[in-house]
Amino acid sequence: MKNNLFIVVLNYTAPLDKVDMHKEMHVQFLDRYYSKDILIASGPQVPRAGGIIIAKCSSKTDLENILKEDPFAIHGLAEYKIYEFTPTKHAVSFNIGTPYDTD
Repeated sequence: MKNNLFIVVLNYTAPLDKVDMHKEMHVQFLDRYYSKDILIASGPQVPRAGGIIIAKCSSKTDLENILKEDPFAIHGLAEYKIYEFTPTKHAVSFNIGTPYDTD
């Protein structure tokens, strides 16, 4: 199965006080997909205008469906831009898991 990597850029569409009201549930959402080995890294942008998620998934559609479960999406607190790429090089210390197709 081919898994590409994705960079997801979240931009908040609500004030930070409203975002913070849902932060704990957002972290639980992230933890659920870290445990399924879908998410690789995540964190807030600097300055805090949104966040960044790095994920591996079988398709952009599958990732879009996962992101719909994020409390930030459910409550209309963020917009998501997804960038898909096929890694052809990576640091030796970075374990990307399954081999990637390069065609």
